[in-house]
Amino acid sequence: MRLARTAAAIASVLAPAVLALTVLPSFAQAARLQVVSSAPMRIAQAPHPVLPASDAQAVRATVEAQLAAMAADDSERAFGYASPALRRQFGDAQRFMALVRQAYPMVIRPAAAVFFVPLVDGAGVLQQVQLRDADGQLWLASYRLARQPDGIWRIEGCSVVADTARRST
Repeated sequence: MRLARTAAAIASVLAPAVLALTVLPSFAQAARLQVVSSAPMRIAQAPHPVLPASDAQAVRATVEAQLAAMAADDSERAFGYASPALRRQFGDAQRFMALVRQAYPMVIRPAAAVFFVPLVDGAGVLQQVQLRDADGQLWLASYRLARQPDGIWRIEGCSVVADTARRST
């Protein structure tokens, strides 16, 4: 309840710049805030089309589910959220998770995660997630997803860079 009042106070201060601010249950220990969308003027001028809400929720759910699987050390389940092309590239879940552990340790158990509005980017969708690791370092993970022939969203790739902007958390 206290967190909800805090979110409401933040939303009232940011009302001109933020359309909606939602407190979400966390798969990590910390609660997180999600900026659902920017002010209408910014949306109209956005360089990318806005994804329909149902697709945006499905894209986010896919990334959240993979992060939760990684946090639970469930390599098979985490690998299952990868696109068929990415699965062919890695061959099996063990190779996939070995690369993630070596190159992207910050995605395995982030202390906090903030999901930005997913954007249509060519034939796919770009879902950016700001992660905070256990040491307080901020990272920007950019997930590329594509809708599969069965209608399910799958992750085609992810790049992670240090986030020096301190935008959200």
